[in-house]
Amino acid sequence: MKVGFIGLGIMGKPMAGNLLNKGYAVTVCDIHEDAVRQLTGQGAASAVSPKAVANVSDIIITMLPNNEIVKSVILGDGGIIHGAKPGAIVVDMSSTSPVVSREIAARLKERGLHMLDAPVSGGEPKAIDGTLAIMAGGDEDVFQQVLPVLACMGKDITLVGGSGSGATAKLANQIIVNVNIAAMSEAFVLAAKAGIDLEKMYLAIRGGLAGSSVLDAKAPMILERNFQAGGRIDINLKDLTNVMETAEAIDVPLPLTSQVLEIFQTLKAEGKQALDHCGIVQYYEKLANATVAKSE
Repeated sequence: MKVGFIGLGIMGKPMAGNLLNKGYAVTVCDIHEDAVRQLTGQGAASAVSPKAVANVSDIIITMLPNNEIVKSVILGDGGIIHGAKPGAIVVDMSSTSPVVSREIAARLKERGLHMLDAPVSGGEPKAIDGTLAIMAGGDEDVFQQVLPVLACMGKDITLVGGSGSGATAKLANQIIVNVNIAAMSEAFVLAAKAGIDLEKMYLAIRGGLAGSSVLDAKAPMILERNFQAGGRIDINLKDLTNVMETAEAIDVPLPLTSQVLEIFQTLKAEGKQALDHCGIVQYYEKLANATVAKSE
């Protein structure tokens, strides 16, 4: 099967690279020419538009920043819908709202096209090594057709349910991840202000009930003062905005999520939107007049 890949950012570029490494014929498209050149250097073909990608692909994957761009790339002028062959499958691996996912799926179905919403979790490291968690929504038969392709990029791959289910699972995932980072940041700021050795504290708690993948991924970054983005603050702000819009539509109060969203808004206003979301610790550091870092 020929695969198209649109969106070669922090996550998309290594994901497309893994497809090439597994022997798939991949056609790529992105507004950033450097990213396209890197993938063509690895053996990919390139196309000038999403429509052109769809013309030569059986499966078209999108990995894009927000709802508006996803809709434009799939449904807009020059979009996938205008170039895809009947029976082609669109796999949106972006963090898109369930409402938008279902809307796009319905539009594609009218044209004889299939769709999976299949967002991912694991950040840049797991995108690079091909071990992402992938949560999919759509029809079982379509999922089975795409599964070998998804297996090149992910390790834990689950069909959650019908259209929009993968996107909903990703919203739940983002609540857990970002509230976890906020709680971890509070704890490390408390420990820093109390004057204890933060590296030893991390070693002391990581094997207990407080241990988590989030703690192991983000605590070392914070202690090294490394806020280079694997998951940017502004992208996670977008995700939590989708969470709150969905929650409002179905009458679910989310007090912790709403507070973390406001913290991200504050950090964005301070110009920190391009930092990794573990940079949320800086919000708490400012409140407590403390710095979280490993001992010299």
